[in-house]
Amino acid sequence: MEGISHRMVKVNGIDMHIAEKGQGPVVLFLHGFPELWYSWRHQILALSSLGYHAVAPDLRGYGDTEAPASISSYSCLHIVGDLIALIDYLGVEQVFLVAHDWGALIGWYLCLFRPDRVKAYVCLSVPYRPRNPKMKPVDSMKLVFGEDYYMCRFQLQSKLKILEPGVIEAEIARAGTEEVLKKILTDRKPGPPCLPKENPFGIYPEEPVTMPSWLPEAVLSFYATKYSQKGFTGGLNYYRALDLNWELTASWTGAPVIVPVKFVVGDLDMVYTTPGMKEFVNSGGFKHYVPLLEEVVVMEGVGHFINQEKAEDISNHIYDYISKY
Repeated sequence: MEGISHRMVKVNGIDMHIAEKGQGPVVLFLHGFPELWYSWRHQILALSSLGYHAVAPDLRGYGDTEAPASISSYSCLHIVGDLIALIDYLGVEQVFLVAHDWGALIGWYLCLFRPDRVKAYVCLSVPYRPRNPKMKPVDSMKLVFGEDYYMCRFQLQSKLKILEPGVIEAEIARAGTEEVLKKILTDRKPGPPCLPKENPFGIYPEEPVTMPSWLPEAVLSFYATKYSQKGFTGGLNYYRALDLNWELTASWTGAPVIVPVKFVVGDLDMVYTTPGMKEFVNSGGFKHYVPLLEEVVVMEGVGHFINQEKAEDISNHIYDYISKY
């Protein structure tokens, strides 16, 4: 795609695929679920044309990057370890970080664990949330949002105390990879997102999804092909490691994130519209834990997949912020 080059690199014991273009300071892009490096195709072209080396990996478990079988291999320490190894491989001390969705969560961990390696962070959609020392995250989400909350449904289901792998994967297979991706990428319902036991993705043949202009069939086909080849388990394992992350990060309870940050979110984003999130972002809670939070931008009429829906605007937001450094 327009001069974007690809290579495989060995990081932290796994083979990682990266897409890159340009020369100059490194801008490291981290994608979310269910996405790939390809989510950043517009920003790679834009930032590389402005004098930056844009680098977007397929994260561990996704796309053409290796996918270890064990859930415990998807902890925040493993993923951040991958990124530190990648930064070292690129031969730089610091990167500008840009991340969205699960990539944003990993981005917060990177900033928390290794602020020395991040010059500034442009975070999309998912604000930093402090660790609750009193309750594991999955139990907390079940208590607040119910068993059908999507992060709870993505866990391994237990039946007669025996873990039964692949329940949500089987539901995706029944609904069809392309149809599920289409539904997730175009959904604009306010949060919290829930997946009922019956027809969890809300796919009805008599009610076809209208494709927005920012998601042409060729783009959907790219994602569907990769996920059909790789499956969803690698990406789902990030959710399945949530409680493990909680256990591993006890030492950082209450610790602030000391990296300069710009936060951008759509006002229709399922995360932003989840109860309590707007108040946290706008009423001082976010700033308390991220004292170097410099800008919060709420884009009107924009959903969750903001870097694709408003690609040019997001590229401009990134450049306007990182060019100050």
